[in-house]
Parts: sequence; C-alpha cells; structure tokens
Amino acid sequence: MKIPENLTLHHLSAQKETAPAHHLSIPKLSIPDLHVSVPAKPDSGRHETISRRARNVRALVRIVNHLPGLGSHVTEVRRFLQDYEKPWKCPRGFSREVLQRENYTMEIVRRDSSRKKRAVRFSDRKAAPVREGAPFQPVVSAQRPVILQLHGGGYYGKFHNVYRRMAVFYSELTNGLDVVSIDYRVAPEHPFPAALEDAVDAYLYLCERYPAVILTGDSAGGGLSLALTMKLRDDGHKLPLKIITMSAWTDLTASGASYDDNFMTDPVFGGSRDSLIYNSPYVGDSDPENPYISPLFGDFSGFPPVLMQVGEMEMVLSDTTAAAEKMRLAGVDVTMHMYEGMFHDFQMGLNTFPESAAAWEEIREFLEGY
Repeated sequence: MKIPENLTLHHLSAQKETAPAHHLSIPKLSIPDLHVSVPAKPDSGRHETISRRARNVRALVRIVNHLPGLGSHVTEVRRFLQDYEKPWKCPRGFSREVLQRENYTMEIVRRDSSRKKRAVRFSDRKAAPVREGAPFQPVVSAQRPVILQLHGGGYYGKFHNVYRRMAVFYSELTNGLDVVSIDYRVAPEHPFPAALEDAVDAYLYLCERYPAVILTGDSAGGGLSLALTMKLRDDGHKLPLKIITMSAWTDLTASGASYDDNFMTDPVFGGSRDSLIYNSPYVGDSDPENPYISPLFGDFSGFPPVLMQVGEMEMVLSDTTAAAEKMRLAGVDVTMHMYEGMFHDFQMGLNTFPESAAAWEEIREFLEGY
C-alpha cells in the first residue's frame, strides 16, 4: 500500500540488541535468536528479516486462525474458549482487585511497593490475593498516573487472561504504575455505544482518584481509545496524558488499501471476507463512519502524544497509517512504527520473541519519566 511520504515512519527489524533484557524482568523462552530472510509476500521480489521465533509464531497464528472446517466461526470458537480458560494466578509481588461497576467489571493490577526485584512468573504456585468489591484506592498518594487498558477482540471478544499478563507487563515497564483494565460490554448483545459508555465511565472514575490517565488499547481497544479521547474532548473533560495503540481498528468500513493489499498475507484475517473486520455486530443500526465508532473519520485536534504500533502484514495496516497521518496534519505529536513482517497484535508475545520485545521496549521509552 502507499504510505504518505510526509509521515514519519520507522521500519523496525527488531534485532536482539533493541530490547535489553534488564528492562523486561519476565523470563524469555530458551529459543535461539536467529534471524532469517524470507519472502515478504508471494512474488514480491523482496525479502524481510525477522527472527526465527517470530517466523514460527506467525506460522502458528496462521494455522490457528485458519483451521479446516471452522471458516467464519473462528472468532466464535475463540470467545467460547475464553469463557472456559483457567482462573488467572496473579504473580507474587502483585495484587489484583476487582470492582463491579453498573454495567461492567474493572480490574486493577498493582505492584507491591515493598517487593524485591525479581523475575515475574505467570504460573506462581502461590497466587496473590484478590480483593473484590472494594473501591480502588491509589497507594500512598496519587502522584503518579494510572494506565487504563482497553482490550481488543473486535468489540465481540471479552477480557481474558492475556490482558492480565499485559497489565503486569505495563506495570513492570513503568516501575510500578497501577494498571486498570475493564471488561466492557461487547456485541452482539451490546452494540454501540455500550463499549464507549463503559470506557467513559471508567476513565472519569479514575480521574477522581489519580492525577492523570494513560490510555492504551489493542485492535478494537486501540480504536476505542481514540474514540474515547474524542468523546472526552467533545464533552469538555480532561484528556489522557498519553495514548498507546497496537494494531488499532479505526475504520469499521474497511475502506483502507491494506484490506486488499494484505488480503492474502495477513495470518489472522487474510483470505476471507467473512470476518469481524467486514461484518462487525458492534455497529448495529448506527453509521459505521460515526467517529465514535470509526475514529479515522473524526477530528484529532487537541490530542495528547500518541504512539501507534502496527504490523506490516495486517489488513488493518491502513487504519493506523491513515489515522497517524490525520493526527500529524492536526498538529498531534504522533509516532507511528510499522514492524517489518509482523502480524495483528504481535505484541501479545510480550518478550517471547525479539520483535515483540522491541515493541514493548518502545512503549517503555514512550512512558519513561512517569
């Protein structure tokens, strides 16, 4: 696809030295950090340099999302399995609190300020305690911001354990910031504007308890982060301190060039027009070009600094590149990085392969100082 010439764009190949291990205390897998050269696209005439681990993960992602016989039911099966996933064990050194709001659940992951520096293991036998029902209270004094994480899933998938692990990761990278995640209402039971209403409620709730809020979201959560910021600005509320998006879904009309350009290469959505990105139940009877649904069609003026990450092979690549260009034209301090050979939500790999680790290192640098 054509990338705007005046947009600052970085191609990151994520060599192993780009993500120093001392910044990420969660153990890595013991797999060699070999880099291989493979065709970027069939008959493209050029090659990409990606790690062997990333290549293997990408191949596995393609297999899982294209199992024979499932067809368009992959998303439904994934949601079904999430409903039956094992209870999550909060790592020692962290605590988790759960608060039931009127329409959704909030969870806060908080690092124990007295704990010694140690590698975090997601399968600790002694799980940290979970407090339910008590209002969240900032530790000591609210002098540091809080991170509000909005999960992905096409406004269809629910909050699950991967995002709890990501919350721990965010806290580790920021030297102990509180991380709040919300299990907002999803379609088809709750179409637009349910998710946005829940996000607004959670944000304003946190603003009463913390001096500032950092927004982060992946896929639909990335688009929701941008839509939330537009809604807050339009209603005269205080805006987030910073925004981070991963593979943001900003155009629910699927009008970008990458929906065709990457149709055969995207390992998650590629090869089918019968998927959520073409048939979103979240839209309901609303106009998909409503900026609160598809923020790409909105006005980004007044936005805080934004970091947008996206994979080169994604069908929703243009959702990020086009939004970043509109932000730049609106005077927003936006950084957009397209990671070579990467796929939708590759950052869920945390630091199990170099490209994902490099993306998290970039996030750490973006949030440094808070």
